[in-house]
Order: sequence, then C-alpha cells, then structure tokens
Amino acid sequence: MKLEVNKEDKVSQHLLLTGKPGTGKTNLIKEAIARSKIKAGGFYTEEIRSSGIRQGFKIITLDGKEAILAHVNISSPFQVSKYKVDVDNLNKVGVSATQRALQECDLIIIDEIGKMELLSPQFRETVWQAINGGKKVLGTIMLNPNPFCDEIKHHPEVKVLLVTRDNRKQALAEIQSWLVENENRA
Repeated sequence: MKLEVNKEDKVSQHLLLTGKPGTGKTNLIKEAIARSKIKAGGFYTEEIRSSGIRQGFKIITLDGKEAILAHVNISSPFQVSKYKVDVDNLNKVGVSATQRALQECDLIIIDEIGKMELLSPQFRETVWQAINGGKKVLGTIMLNPNPFCDEIKHHPEVKVLLVTRDNRKQALAEIQSWLVENENRA
C-alpha cells in the first residue's frame, strides 16, 4: 500500500502524498485537515471544468483566496501539456499563502509540488523553506521522477505515501494518525 521513502519508526516531520491523477489526494488532505485541530495554512489545487471537460486548474488558499494556475484559454509563455501556466498567479497566491503559513501556522499545506508549480523559482525556494523551516508540511508531490521532487522525497524528514483508488480509506487513516501524532508534538 505504501511507498515510504523514510522508513524509521519516528513520526516524520512532513507527509507527502503521491499517486496517479484522480486518486483523490487533494480530497484526502482537505478531509484530514477539516478534522484536525492544528492551525494550517497554504494552498491546494482544484480542476476547472466546463461541460464536464477539464479546462485548467485553480489555486485555492486555506483562507479562501483563489486564482487560475493554468488554463487552456489563457496567454502565458509557460505550458504543461495543453495548459498555459500563470506563474505570476502561483507566486502571488500560492507562494504567498505558503510563506504566510510559515510565519503564522503549525501545519503547511502544499498541494501540489508538480510540473506546473515547479516552473516558479519562488515556489521551489519556498518549498525548501517549508521543508527545512521546522514546521510540519502536508502536501502532494508528483509521482513521476523529477530531480527536484526526488530530492524532496528522499529528505530524511519526509515520508511519502502512495495513494491509489483502492487504498484511500487506509491512506486517510494514516494521514489522520500522522496529524494526531503531530498535534501531540506541537
């Protein structure tokens, strides 16, 4: 069930979910933090759909700010697959929310560390600040190999949890257990 890069018995400082698209990683994070008492900040991403067809992605901060991350109908020099990526929106909304969370919260939510987000040098720098900043990070990270992501996955304080459609219930229980352990250490 699990892809655990950090296999030690101690509770890892950071928990990153990985898996194929559509396995519910973002929903697991949203559900788990809704049940947690830890003060959390940061952002998650959601699909933008029109007539049932995915048109792009938006960033939503835990305090309610929204911006388009990527869309088929925007102009940008940055592109991943068919989506043009708005790196400025990522920096203004996603990176800013993560930096605020580093100052004000006990738990940093970063959803996700993926191809689109990695186009921003500010985002990459902020991810490292979060990983090395002494706060807890709960997030998602791309499954496929990538030098930046692989370095994060192998950080000694990071545990990586593989989420599939078949293990969502167990994954939620594991996330909640990790949160409880971290609430007790906060």
